[in-house]
Amino acid sequence: MQRVLILGGSGFVGRALCERLVQDYGSGGPRLVVPTRRRSHAQAVQLLPLVDVVEANVHDDAALDQLLAGCDAVVNLVAILHGSEAAFEATHVQLPQRLAAACVRQGVRRLVHVSALGVSADAPSRYLRSKARGEAVLKAAPLDLTLLRPSVIFGAQDRFLNLFAQLQALAPVVPLAGASARFQPVWVDDVAEAIAHCLANPATAGQTYECAGPDVLTLADLVRLAGRLSGHERPIVPLPGPLAQVQAMMMELAPGEPLMSRDNLASMTVPNVATGLLPGLAALGITPAALAAIGPSYLAPHQACARLDAWRALHR
Repeated sequence: MQRVLILGGSGFVGRALCERLVQDYGSGGPRLVVPTRRRSHAQAVQLLPLVDVVEANVHDDAALDQLLAGCDAVVNLVAILHGSEAAFEATHVQLPQRLAAACVRQGVRRLVHVSALGVSADAPSRYLRSKARGEAVLKAAPLDLTLLRPSVIFGAQDRFLNLFAQLQALAPVVPLAGASARFQPVWVDDVAEAIAHCLANPATAGQTYECAGPDVLTLADLVRLAGRLSGHERPIVPLPGPLAQVQAMMMELAPGEPLMSRDNLASMTVPNVATGLLPGLAALGITPAALAAIGPSYLAPHQACARLDAWRALHR
């Protein structure tokens, strides 16, 4: 491969993937094209060797054609967790549709697409249903497609465990919707390695892989672990269904990106764990890391949450 387009390359998984590919190939690897609406959003990768950051709107057909010109493969990591039906449709269905059409026009056959565990056409959430429609669009296209379905992804700078650690640093208790929801969290570096392996191995085309860690944990387990590792474990108060819906609705009304939405709650009614019916990380030669082994490296005091120490000291 000489040139790889990475949609979503400036995001959480994208940064890990760029770092992984640079590590694997060194200076002799492919050029990695990372589009972004604003160059400032890609600061974490733009200084990496081999990475070319390009300001572009990936939802524009002409821009996609320009980005794909001369590429040997493309990785699609673009996704949203919150939004309207129209937003999910645009991101998870229409973008893959546009991408597939642009790949055909530009003669790019190799595509690795990151989806999610639990997707199905009759899933209870807009998120999971739209992800399923996006997979269907790509499967119908004349592409050498590999699908990866990860569970919730953890790692330094994640917006999941770090968030729960920060909340427990400030709140005396944690009212928790969806406390019994089940996850099989997977390390971001393992997901990046899986994508890199698929790019390097054409035999993975036509396959779907479930990317999950070694342990199944409830959301309450994950919140407790985040609190314990950060040194601020708080009591958890599981919320019954009606109160959980009210909490999620109130969070939707708050300014900015919500911490949780009613659609998230609907998604969590589907276990976010590997089915075992499809190949997993082991089929790619990857032994997934446990959260308990990686979490302390960024959740422990004086690691990722240390930025709150000064604030806490002023308010004791």
